[in-house]
Amino acid sequence: MSMLGRFHLYVSQRGEVSKAQEYTMRILALIAALIAGGVFLLLLGFNPFEIYATMLKGALSTAGMRQETVKLMIPLCLTSLGVTLAFKMRFWNVGAEGQICAGAIAASYFAYFHNHLPQEILLSVMAIAAIIAGGLWGMLPAYFKTRFGTNETLFTLMLNYIIGFFITYLREGPWRDPEGGFAATPRFLKQARLPLVNFPGVGNVHIGCIVMFVVLIWTFFYLKYTKQGYELTVVGENINTARYAGMPVQRIILRTMFLSAGICGLVGMLQVAGPDRQLTDAVANGRGFTAVSIAWLSRLSPIGIAMVSFLFSVMEKGCSMMQTDFRIPASMSEILQGIILFCVLGGEFFINFRIGRIRREA
Repeated sequence: MSMLGRFHLYVSQRGEVSKAQEYTMRILALIAALIAGGVFLLLLGFNPFEIYATMLKGALSTAGMRQETVKLMIPLCLTSLGVTLAFKMRFWNVGAEGQICAGAIAASYFAYFHNHLPQEILLSVMAIAAIIAGGLWGMLPAYFKTRFGTNETLFTLMLNYIIGFFITYLREGPWRDPEGGFAATPRFLKQARLPLVNFPGVGNVHIGCIVMFVVLIWTFFYLKYTKQGYELTVVGENINTARYAGMPVQRIILRTMFLSAGICGLVGMLQVAGPDRQLTDAVANGRGFTAVSIAWLSRLSPIGIAMVSFLFSVMEKGCSMMQTDFRIPASMSEILQGIILFCVLGGEFFINFRIGRIRREA
C-alpha cells in the first residue's frame, strides 16, 4: 500500500486564530499566488518578473495611470461596501449588478428629461433617485424573503437579468439617440456630468472619489458604533436570538437591504454621470460579482475593502498594459488574474480550516 493509502485526510475547523497568524497566512497566500502566476507565465514563454513589473508600472508609474486606477477602484469599493451590509446580516445579496443598473436608469431619466436644472441640483436629484431606485430594487427580494421565505440568492441573481434586459430595451427603444448611427443612448449634457477634483499625485478624478471615502467612513461607523449596525450583526449571527430579544427582524432586513442596494444604486449614478457619460448595457460590467470576492477577501471589513479594492484595480489596470506591451491575449491576462485570486482565496480557507491526517486501520 502506498504511503498516501495508509492515511485518511480530514478537514476540521480551526480554533481561535491570532491576528499575526492571519496576516502571516495572507502574506504566504499572496506569495504563493505570485509564484503560481509566475509558473503560468513561464509556461507561456514570458519572464514573470518583467510581467509583474509591467503590471505595477501600468497601474502606478504616472499620474495618468494612477488616475485610471482610482477610477476603477471607486465602483469596486462602493459596491463591495454595499454588499457587505447585507452579508453581515447573512443575506446573500448577489444582485448588486441589477441594483447598479436600477440606479443608473433612475439617474439617467433625470439626466435626459430634466437637464434644464442647475448642475448642483440635477446631480443631487440624480444621486437621490439612484439610491432610492437601487434600494427599492433590493428590497423586493428582502420582502419575499421575510414574507414567504424565498431564496434570496436566486431571487437577487434573477433580478440582474431582468433589469439588464430592460436597459437594452431603453437603449434600443424609447431612449435611443435619434442622431446616432447605431443603437445607443444620447451622451449626457455637461450639467449632468460629475465635476472633477484634482488630487495631488493623481490628477483630475471625478467627485465620486470623495463620495467613496464618505461612504467608507459612514459604513465603518454604522457597523461598529450604531444600534442599527448592532442589530443587523445580531440578526446575522442568530436570527432566533434577535427575535427572542424583541428585535423587529423583518424591519431590520428590509432596512439593511435598502441601504445595501441603495449604495449599489449610487454606483450606477456615478458610472453614468462619470466615466460613461451615458446609459449603457455595460454600466455594471461584472462589478457586482467582483464585489462579492472583495467583500469576502476583506472579511467584511470596510478598511479591508478599501485595500482589496485597490489591489483589484491595480491588477485590472496593470493587466491592460501587460496586454499591450507583451501582446498577451486578453484571455491569458484574465487567467493570470484568476490564478492569483484563486490562491489568495485559498489562503482564506487555511485561515479558517486545517487539513489533517489519521492512520487507517489495518
